[in-house]
Amino acid sequence: VQLQASGGGLVQAGGSLRLSCAASGRTFSSYAMGWFRQAPGKEREFVASINWIGVSTFYADSVKGRFTISRDNAKNAVSLQMNSLKPDDTAVYYCAARRSYSGSLYSSSYDYWGQGTQVTVSS
Repeated sequence: VQLQASGGGLVQAGGSLRLSCAASGRTFSSYAMGWFRQAPGKEREFVASINWIGVSTFYADSVKGRFTISRDNAKNAVSLQMNSLKPDDTAVYYCAARRSYSGSLYSSSYDYWGQGTQVTVSS
């Protein structure tokens, strides 16, 4: 599976962005998907995950209620809608695929990674 993340950019605090991740391959629907982020000088951290069919989602406490992860298996795509953005959300965001029907908050459990897209939130 090859992953291509897009949709990052510069936004003011309180604004919104929608990240997209396009996946190649015919078996996309058998992968759980996740979004992670890494800010300068910090470790990569979990943001959100979604199971293979899109009915089970999980969020980091820091984004719960503001971010929404979704997927469209017919289009081989997963998205992250980010609302009420804060300067602390500034990071490079990565999408990842896990050879499992269930998502995980552990980056080591994901098998494929996209190249990352920069999100910058100004105060």
